[in-house]
Amino acid sequence: MIHTESLAMTYPGGVTALTPTSVRFERGAVTVLLGPSGAGKSTLLHCLNRLRAPTGGRVVADGVGPLEDAAAIRRHRRRTAMIFQQHQLLPRVSVLRNTLIGRLGHHGFWRSTLPLPAGERRLALDSLERVGLLDKALVRADQLSGGQQQRVGIARALTQQAELVLADEPVASLDPGASRQVLSLLRDVCTERGLTAVISLHQVEYTREFADRVIALADGGVVFDGPPTALDDDVLCRVYGPGAVADLRRDAAGAAA
Repeated sequence: MIHTESLAMTYPGGVTALTPTSVRFERGAVTVLLGPSGAGKSTLLHCLNRLRAPTGGRVVADGVGPLEDAAAIRRHRRRTAMIFQQHQLLPRVSVLRNTLIGRLGHHGFWRSTLPLPAGERRLALDSLERVGLLDKALVRADQLSGGQQQRVGIARALTQQAELVLADEPVASLDPGASRQVLSLLRDVCTERGLTAVISLHQVEYTREFADRVIALADGGVVFDGPPTALDDDVLCRVYGPGAVADLRRDAAGAAA
């Protein structure tokens, strides 16, 4: 689906966010990028959609090629959906109109200023029904809970008819119940439609529960790549540092409560 070749990122001032990294994300899999704040998860995720231009290496998308020129990046973004921690919805606009934003990349600028076709409205309503928010279609986005707003983000990805979903800490601001609901829904729609998902998380317990594959990062480099069942104490010490395992177990117990 998409892969990186020696991808690296150094920010102004010489801060290394990502050391040369080569990974491939296969179609239909839910991959979690796991690690603490500053590990390089968001940098890698943003490079996959060229929200950040790497300072070394490249990203290559199947059917598009290297994401190095504007035309290739546009084609790639048309089939790639982003879900952010802070929802990225228009607060004073209806849930339906926020969902329809997923179609804008399929139209030229002038066409996008006109009302979208009825078929696309139907697609958006179907997407809202799938995420359990059809009854909220005409409600303003800022009237929804945090978990509901993230479900709108998933509906927007479905309306976009994305093939790749990139989610950057999508449950960081949600309570455990809403977090599991959002991650379960995201996993289910990816399974149903054969979508590829790359999700950055820092919660080990959610990673074990929802990931098909885990890529763990620390200090800008990959320190583990494998199934969630292999996330043992040794791996967690490499990711989070010595002495962190007890804290992680305590956090997991709190999330399960």
